[in-house]
Amino acid sequence: MFQFLHPEYFGLFLLIPLLWLARLWYRKRPPTIRFSDVNRAAGTKKSWRQRFSFLPAFLRLAVLSFLILGMARPQKGTRNTESSTFGVDIMIVMDISGSMKAEDFHPQNRLFVAKDVTKRFIMGRSTDRIGLVIFSKESFTQCPLTVDYGVLINLVDEVRFGMIEDGTAIGMGLINGINRLKDSPAKNKIVILLTDGANNAGAIDPLTAVGIAQALGIKVYTIGIGRPGMVPIPVDDPVFGRRYAQIQSDIDEPTLQKMAQMTGGRFFRAKDPQGLQQIFKEIDALEKTKIKVKEFWEFDEKFRPWVIGALAVLIFELFLSGTVFRRLP
Repeated sequence: MFQFLHPEYFGLFLLIPLLWLARLWYRKRPPTIRFSDVNRAAGTKKSWRQRFSFLPAFLRLAVLSFLILGMARPQKGTRNTESSTFGVDIMIVMDISGSMKAEDFHPQNRLFVAKDVTKRFIMGRSTDRIGLVIFSKESFTQCPLTVDYGVLINLVDEVRFGMIEDGTAIGMGLINGINRLKDSPAKNKIVILLTDGANNAGAIDPLTAVGIAQALGIKVYTIGIGRPGMVPIPVDDPVFGRRYAQIQSDIDEPTLQKMAQMTGGRFFRAKDPQGLQQIFKEIDALEKTKIKVKEFWEFDEKFRPWVIGALAVLIFELFLSGTVFRRLP
């Protein structure tokens, strides 16, 4: 940041045009010595001293300008910030089971849209730590809590089908996210769970996992992804190539609603990409923590170059006035 500590001195710049006008008026005064006839000198070319006779006066005004800038105290500052509270710690728990291949979010499948909206959500935060857990038949941490959103987004991009054996272990995914949050010092800790099915794998059922979240003060938002009814899913046949089959969308809404209710969160149903994006916007608006930030400014004085410049120009002007532009009395 650049500033002037005493900008009121800029008013002195009004003197510069007045002094220049005064110089012009002074030069137009009647001559002190009169000659009877100057016609013979009418065609004489002006010397370079005559053409640059304004230079000493111009340099004096430059000296004044530099001194005004110096008196205004230019300063260059560096801002330092210090946060005194933690933001929100968020674990995103994402289903990557085979049913997420369903293309009811045409032209993309459910996982592609979930990843895209998740990345937008991440880039919308600023002071929060965010992590990513993925699950299918089992669960693992794709990214621990971090504020390095660039790394996190790259890891979201790397999520793909087949990383884990197929299945839907909602409870295992949730407990993994909880483990990443349980020792967090953040004031608010939340899990955003995205799934398109019902729990059919894992050693821990969803309600047991959410009971642990409730005991630890972790809020759970649950999002059911996909349209109800029959939805198209691609099937890669080694003989006939890719074809589409119709499967029943089996989101366990009652369980997801209860999970959110037990922890003070909310359940959402995303039936299209726009709906999913709106859900993340709502969660983003709900989960905001005010960060107390102390701001410190360190300023370096920058008036010295102007004062030194004024002194240098003044010396140069005195030299010119006493030599090449010297005037007879």
